[in-house]
Amino acid sequence: MEWIQVAIDTTHEGVEDLTVALEDCGIRGFEIEDSADFSEFMQSEFPYRDYVDEDLIREKTGAPVRVKIYVSANEAGREMLLAAEQELSKLRGDAKMGSLKLSYLTMNEEDWSENWKQFFHPLKIGKRVLVRPEWEECENEDGRVVFTINPGMSFGTGSHATTQLCLEAIEEYTKDGDTVLDLGCGSGILSITACLLGAEHAVAMDIDKNAVDIAVRNAELNGVLGDKFSAVAGNILEDEALRKKFSEKYDIVAANIVSDVIIGISPFAADFVKENGIFIASGIICERLNEVLVHLEKTFEIIKICDKNDWASIIARPKRK
Repeated sequence: MEWIQVAIDTTHEGVEDLTVALEDCGIRGFEIEDSADFSEFMQSEFPYRDYVDEDLIREKTGAPVRVKIYVSANEAGREMLLAAEQELSKLRGDAKMGSLKLSYLTMNEEDWSENWKQFFHPLKIGKRVLVRPEWEECENEDGRVVFTINPGMSFGTGSHATTQLCLEAIEEYTKDGDTVLDLGCGSGILSITACLLGAEHAVAMDIDKNAVDIAVRNAELNGVLGDKFSAVAGNILEDEALRKKFSEKYDIVAANIVSDVIIGISPFAADFVKENGIFIASGIICERLNEVLVHLEKTFEIIKICDKNDWASIIARPKRK
């Protein structure tokens, strides 16, 4: 059996909360590398500590605690890893947790993509959308819009509840000629599908340049070319100049991110949406729904709340000024 090894950077104080969250996802095996253990060793009476390599000292001193996890390289392991990534998104922003940076140590992007092929199959979503992996042919007897995807290592294949909630909203609200802004685009599944459903133009944005590159490739794969689709990498929370680029109003703005980022963009998100436009927010764990609503209700009128598998989406419209 093949295994995926993932390293997660945290702090000494954050290890317990991190391992509890991982255990909640069914992950039981951990390997913990703690720089504090190394420091304790260096301060001990070990007689040969003066002979420890100086490069190793520089590497270990001040390094984060690294928690390594292992999941099987099959469908069950992928689902477990996706659940873990979503749990980590809820812990980010807590200073004691550190960066929570993930490093996939044993698989390159090509290996990751190849592994997807073992279990990622065509998936019907809502009433009109069919997600089809590039490598698999399928029948489309009910005439659905087909989004063809090669996900690479980006989030957004349609299999997770948050993506499905967003796609169902995109399907419901997209009209011919609409303009769409996709914040946290991942694979580009939301914005590209909106174009396939009739949107005139979509802009996809993600903090991860790798995701932006994959979104562009998926747009080309689906024939969404030229003036219909553009993508940009950047951090909309921190980059005011980037926010000004989106000052054009859009018919639909989708943000399938995490609760903390949705709260962070809530003061200015309405500036991106036309007066009668729609804002779709997801990536919200249900237990934090009310917290997110408190912030969004300052500038948005809530139209609908949907939930699936303990995740929620919010459909809203800017309040009239």
